[in-house]
Amino acid sequence: MKKAVFSIALALVFGFTATANSPIDGEKKEVKVSESKITWKGYKVTGSHEGTIALKSGHLIIDKNKLTGGEFVVDMTTITNLDMTAGNGKEKLEGHLKSDDFFGVTKYPTAKLVFTSVEPMNKNSYSVTGDLTIKGTTKPVTFVVSLYENKATATLKVDRAKYDVRYGSGSFFDNLGDKTIYDEFDLVVDLAL
Repeated sequence: MKKAVFSIALALVFGFTATANSPIDGEKKEVKVSESKITWKGYKVTGSHEGTIALKSGHLIIDKNKLTGGEFVVDMTTITNLDMTAGNGKEKLEGHLKSDDFFGVTKYPTAKLVFTSVEPMNKNSYSVTGDLTIKGTTKPVTFVVSLYENKATATLKVDRAKYDVRYGSGSFFDNLGDKTIYDEFDLVVDLAL
């Protein structure tokens, strides 16, 4: 009897160890935020501006080598401009983007994206729908994610009017003329896993 109990105990221990070291379905792959990059580009009648914004945290969920989910938090307080230089409006633009006219980062220091559905398009690309939260408002967005080994890329078009980002928007104000800032802006996301 003791020998049988000992054998069962050994089988359980070794069985658990083998299971614990095997890859699991739905593996959460944390994003290396310091090696990842988000670039934004906004457009106005008279030109455009671009810059970066930092990822605070994020992960993708991989099941049987296929993307099945993900969640990301962006640090809105890190909005920077890259096309202007110090002393030539760079600080003013960055301050304005952080103000309540745009993203109100004092009250809303983060934005969040949670994948709600992922559909494979081919071996490396997926059509993703997710809930994007900016300034406390959550709306669905659809975009393509490409996944290659330890890298993932995505490009999103975001309509700021849906998130009550009103400044210079023709959706909220008439007769802006060449002061109009278009509602859609682009995000290009390069993730290191």
